[in-house]
Amino acid sequence: MILASIAVIALAVTAFYVSSNSHDVGITIKTNGTAITAVDMTSFSIIPSSMRSEIWQTSGNDLNDDKSTVDSFKSDIKAIAKKYNCTASVKIESQFGVDQLPMPASVKGTSMVPTLQDGQSIILLKTTDLKVGEIVVARHPTYGLIVKRLAAINGSQVYLRSDNRQIEVIGTKTVVENGRSEVLTIEKTPLDTWLPKENVVGVVKVY
Repeated sequence: MILASIAVIALAVTAFYVSSNSHDVGITIKTNGTAITAVDMTSFSIIPSSMRSEIWQTSGNDLNDDKSTVDSFKSDIKAIAKKYNCTASVKIESQFGVDQLPMPASVKGTSMVPTLQDGQSIILLKTTDLKVGEIVVARHPTYGLIVKRLAAINGSQVYLRSDNRQIEVIGTKTVVENGRSEVLTIEKTPLDTWLPKENVVGVVKVY
Protein backbone atom coordinates (compact mmCIF):
# COMPACT_ATOMS: atom_id res chain seq x y z
CA MET A 1 0.00 0.00 0.00
CA ILE A 2 2.82 2.38 0.86
CA LEU A 3 4.77 1.42 -2.29
CA ALA A 4 1.74 2.07 -4.51
CA SER A 5 1.30 5.55 -3.04
CA ILE A 6 4.95 6.38 -3.65
CA ALA A 7 4.65 5.24 -7.28
CA VAL A 8 1.61 7.46 -7.88
CA ILE A 9 3.39 10.48 -6.39
CA ALA A 10 6.47 9.80 -8.52
CA LEU A 11 4.38 9.67 -11.69
CA ALA A 12 2.64 12.92 -10.81
CA VAL A 13 5.95 14.69 -10.20
CA THR A 14 7.36 13.40 -13.49
CA ALA A 15 4.31 14.59 -15.46
CA PHE A 16 4.56 18.05 -13.91
CA TYR A 17 8.26 18.26 -14.76
CA VAL A 18 7.66 17.52 -18.45
CA SER A 19 4.81 20.01 -18.86
CA SER A 20 6.44 22.86 -16.94
CA ASN A 21 9.72 22.98 -18.89
CA SER A 22 10.21 24.93 -22.10
CA HIS A 23 10.97 22.90 -25.22
CA ASP A 24 13.27 23.97 -28.04
CA VAL A 25 11.69 24.00 -31.47
CA GLY A 26 13.13 24.92 -34.86
CA ILE A 27 10.62 26.60 -37.17
CA THR A 28 11.15 27.18 -40.88
CA ILE A 29 8.59 29.31 -42.72
CA LYS A 30 8.62 28.73 -46.47
CA THR A 31 7.04 31.11 -48.98
CA ASN A 32 6.94 31.57 -52.74
CA GLY A 33 6.38 35.30 -52.34
CA THR A 34 2.62 35.17 -52.73
CA ALA A 35 1.64 32.73 -49.97
CA ILE A 36 3.03 30.57 -47.18
CA THR A 37 3.82 27.18 -48.72
CA ALA A 38 5.06 25.26 -45.67
CA VAL A 39 5.63 25.51 -41.92
CA ASP A 40 8.29 22.98 -40.94
CA MET A 41 8.98 22.27 -37.27
CA THR A 42 11.65 20.16 -35.61
CA SER A 43 11.36 19.25 -31.94
CA PHE A 44 11.83 16.33 -29.56
CA SER A 45 8.35 17.10 -28.22
CA ILE A 46 4.93 16.82 -29.80
CA ILE A 47 3.89 20.08 -31.49
CA PRO A 48 0.21 20.99 -30.89
CA SER A 49 -1.77 21.36 -34.10
CA SER A 50 -3.23 24.63 -32.79
CA MET A 51 0.28 26.07 -32.51
CA ARG A 52 1.02 25.15 -36.11
CA SER A 53 -2.28 26.72 -37.24
CA GLU A 54 -1.55 29.97 -35.39
CA ILE A 55 1.93 30.16 -36.89
CA TRP A 56 0.58 29.52 -40.38
CA GLN A 57 -2.07 32.25 -40.08
CA THR A 58 0.27 34.81 -38.52
CA SER A 59 2.93 34.11 -41.15
CA GLY A 60 0.40 34.78 -43.89
CA ASN A 61 -0.64 38.06 -42.28
CA ASP A 62 2.98 39.18 -41.86
CA LEU A 63 3.78 38.26 -45.46
CA ASN A 64 1.11 40.68 -46.69
CA ASP A 65 1.87 43.45 -44.18
CA ASP A 66 3.95 46.24 -45.72
CA LYS A 67 5.18 47.22 -42.24
CA SER A 68 6.52 43.78 -41.29
CA THR A 69 10.25 43.08 -41.33
CA VAL A 70 12.32 39.93 -40.98
CA ASP A 71 12.84 40.74 -37.29
CA SER A 72 9.17 41.50 -36.57
CA PHE A 73 8.11 38.38 -38.52
CA LYS A 74 10.38 36.18 -36.42
CA SER A 75 9.32 37.92 -33.22
CA ASP A 76 5.65 37.20 -33.94
CA ILE A 77 6.38 33.50 -34.49
CA LYS A 78 8.50 33.26 -31.34
CA ALA A 79 5.69 34.87 -29.34
CA ILE A 80 3.26 32.17 -30.51
CA ALA A 81 5.74 29.43 -29.61
CA LYS A 82 6.20 30.96 -26.16
CA LYS A 83 2.44 30.67 -25.54
CA TYR A 84 2.89 26.92 -25.94
CA ASN A 85 5.89 26.83 -23.60
CA CYS A 86 8.36 26.53 -26.48
CA THR A 87 11.57 28.40 -27.20
CA ALA A 88 11.76 28.83 -30.96
CA SER A 89 14.49 29.51 -33.46
CA VAL A 90 12.89 30.83 -36.64
CA LYS A 91 14.09 30.85 -40.24
CA ILE A 92 12.37 32.26 -43.33
CA GLU A 93 13.01 30.66 -46.72
CA SER A 94 11.90 32.35 -49.95
CA GLN A 95 12.94 32.35 -53.60
CA PHE A 96 15.34 35.17 -52.68
CA GLY A 97 17.21 33.20 -50.02
CA VAL A 98 17.25 32.55 -46.28
CA ASP A 99 15.73 35.31 -44.13
CA GLN A 100 14.82 37.28 -47.26
CA LEU A 101 11.25 38.49 -46.83
CA PRO A 102 9.08 39.06 -49.93
CA MET A 103 5.67 40.69 -50.21
CA PRO A 104 3.01 40.29 -52.90
CA ALA A 105 1.26 43.34 -54.32
CA SER A 106 -0.90 44.43 -57.22
CA VAL A 107 -0.35 47.46 -59.44
CA LYS A 108 -3.12 50.04 -59.48
CA GLY A 109 -3.06 52.66 -62.22
CA THR A 110 -1.02 53.32 -65.34
CA SER A 111 1.83 55.46 -64.01
CA MET A 112 4.38 52.68 -64.65
CA VAL A 113 3.22 51.75 -68.16
CA PRO A 114 4.72 50.22 -70.26
CA THR A 115 6.83 48.43 -67.62
CA LEU A 116 3.92 47.58 -65.33
CA GLN A 117 0.27 47.34 -66.28
CA ASP A 118 -2.81 48.22 -64.24
CA GLY A 119 -3.81 45.17 -62.18
CA GLN A 120 -0.50 43.37 -62.69
CA SER A 121 0.74 41.18 -59.83
CA ILE A 122 4.23 41.86 -58.52
CA ILE A 123 6.50 40.50 -55.79
CA LEU A 124 8.90 42.77 -53.96
CA LEU A 125 11.81 41.97 -51.69
CA LYS A 126 11.88 43.95 -48.47
CA THR A 127 15.35 45.43 -48.33
CA THR A 128 17.24 48.63 -47.56
CA ASP A 129 19.81 47.86 -50.26
CA LEU A 130 18.60 50.27 -52.94
CA LYS A 131 20.07 51.07 -56.35
CA VAL A 132 19.15 53.80 -58.80
CA GLY A 133 17.13 52.40 -61.69
CA GLU A 134 15.29 49.78 -59.65
CA ILE A 135 11.51 49.68 -59.34
CA VAL A 136 10.45 50.12 -55.72
CA VAL A 137 7.33 50.20 -53.60
CA ALA A 138 7.15 53.05 -51.09
CA ARG A 139 4.74 54.63 -48.64
CA HIS A 140 3.44 58.02 -49.78
CA PRO A 141 1.85 60.27 -47.11
CA THR A 142 -1.12 61.05 -49.37
CA TYR A 143 -1.50 58.10 -51.74
CA GLY A 144 -0.43 55.19 -49.55
CA LEU A 145 1.66 52.52 -51.26
CA ILE A 146 3.05 53.58 -54.63
CA VAL A 147 5.26 51.80 -57.15
CA LYS A 148 7.84 53.94 -58.95
CA ARG A 149 11.28 53.97 -60.53
CA LEU A 150 14.09 54.94 -58.16
CA ALA A 151 15.64 57.86 -60.03
CA ALA A 152 18.03 59.30 -57.44
CA ILE A 153 19.34 58.85 -53.91
CA ASN A 154 20.46 61.89 -51.93
CA GLY A 155 21.48 61.00 -48.38
CA SER A 156 18.34 59.94 -46.52
CA GLN A 157 16.04 60.96 -49.39
CA VAL A 158 15.04 59.12 -52.56
CA TYR A 159 13.53 60.54 -55.75
CA LEU A 160 10.83 58.37 -57.30
CA ARG A 161 9.67 58.80 -60.87
CA SER A 162 6.86 57.38 -63.02
CA ASP A 163 7.82 55.45 -66.16
CA ASN A 164 4.71 56.75 -67.92
CA ARG A 165 5.48 60.34 -68.91
CA GLN A 166 2.18 60.98 -70.69
CA ILE A 167 -0.29 63.51 -69.33
CA GLU A 168 -3.66 61.80 -68.93
CA VAL A 169 -6.95 63.63 -69.46
CA ILE A 170 -9.28 62.40 -66.72
CA GLY A 171 -12.24 64.73 -67.21
CA THR A 172 -13.53 68.19 -67.99
CA LYS A 173 -15.03 71.08 -66.10
CA THR A 174 -16.96 74.16 -67.19
CA VAL A 175 -15.98 77.58 -65.91
CA VAL A 176 -17.84 80.85 -66.47
CA GLU A 177 -15.84 84.05 -66.76
CA ASN A 178 -17.19 87.44 -67.86
CA GLY A 179 -20.42 85.81 -68.94
CA ARG A 180 -18.66 83.30 -71.16
CA SER A 181 -18.55 79.55 -70.57
CA GLU A 182 -15.38 77.65 -71.22
CA VAL A 183 -14.74 73.91 -70.99
CA LEU A 184 -11.39 73.01 -69.46
CA THR A 185 -9.76 69.61 -69.42
CA ILE A 186 -8.68 68.07 -66.13
CA GLU A 187 -5.26 66.51 -66.54
CA LYS A 188 -3.37 64.01 -64.46
CA THR A 189 0.39 64.47 -64.57
CA PRO A 190 2.94 61.79 -63.62
CA LEU A 191 3.68 61.60 -59.89
CA ASP A 192 7.37 62.29 -59.29
CA THR A 193 8.32 62.80 -55.66
CA TRP A 194 11.04 62.93 -53.04
CA LEU A 195 10.47 60.69 -50.03
CA PRO A 196 12.50 59.59 -47.00
CA LYS A 197 14.51 56.47 -47.79
CA GLU A 198 12.86 54.75 -44.81
CA ASN A 199 9.52 55.00 -46.66
CA VAL A 200 10.71 52.48 -49.24
CA VAL A 201 9.16 49.09 -48.49
CA GLY A 202 11.25 47.10 -50.94
CA VAL A 203 12.47 46.44 -54.46
CA VAL A 204 10.20 44.86 -57.08
CA LYS A 205 11.82 41.59 -58.16
CA VAL A 206 9.04 39.71 -59.96
CA TYR A 207 6.68 41.30 -62.48
